[in-house]
Amino acid sequence: MHLTVNHVTHFKFAEPATHSIQYIRMTPRADLCQRVRIWDVAATGRLTPWTDGFDNHAHVATFDGEHDEVRVTVIGEITTSNTNGVLPMDDGLPPYIFLTPTDYTEADDEVRKFAAPVAKILAARGALDAGHALMAAVAEAVAYQPGHTTVETKAAEALAAGKGVCQDQAHLFIAAARHLGLPARYVSGYLAAGSGNESHLASHAWAETLIDGLGWVSFDPANDQCATEAYIRLALGLDYGTACPIRGLRDGGGVEEMDVNLRIEEQ
Repeated sequence: MHLTVNHVTHFKFAEPATHSIQYIRMTPRADLCQRVRIWDVAATGRLTPWTDGFDNHAHVATFDGEHDEVRVTVIGEITTSNTNGVLPMDDGLPPYIFLTPTDYTEADDEVRKFAAPVAKILAARGALDAGHALMAAVAEAVAYQPGHTTVETKAAEALAAGKGVCQDQAHLFIAAARHLGLPARYVSGYLAAGSGNESHLASHAWAETLIDGLGWVSFDPANDQCATEAYIRLALGLDYGTACPIRGLRDGGGVEEMDVNLRIEEQ
């Protein structure tokens, strides 16, 4: 699938800020499931490319002097292929670091109780069936309903609320998988559904679990499916905090408003 991406993120401040930094992970990874043709990340201010500890292609945008807005623009073309949601086991990252618990993915008593039925499937039928069962269980336990959680919501909180967005569902999947001894990681990216100029799109997040003998297998609880050629992988990490597309700090500025304009088209 040949996709074009146009993504503009616009931050507006109620008061002038004197200094701001944006950490940007919005360049696709060099994976077997995708090949970048053209990709450009632009931002007002000084833009410095770097590679983070998870081999994500990233930028730091630094804004000095008084400013009341920040704009980050991504324009690109990419060809994706369907690998049935499976990527190689050895991609240069130590797999067992993805058993590390984080604030987002800490398994409390309720998360452990939630994972108990999947533990039985893991013991009886193996990790792949357990991953599919866990994906379905997360989709049922946390309904996709925007507006009820924030970027700070933890997996246990989303489970207790019974509602959230793809970030929350991915965190719950990861929390339960790690509790069961399965390395799991957070993936941020894009999902384009439909075709042509009428395609429906969303900035998206899902999870991957390491299955011995197979590789890293994607599980998207928000859509109850493994990744297809409609998915673009931008960054991966332990959780949202280490893989989110854009996150910043600033001095001053007061109340912030963010406007996002994202369009993905199949060519």
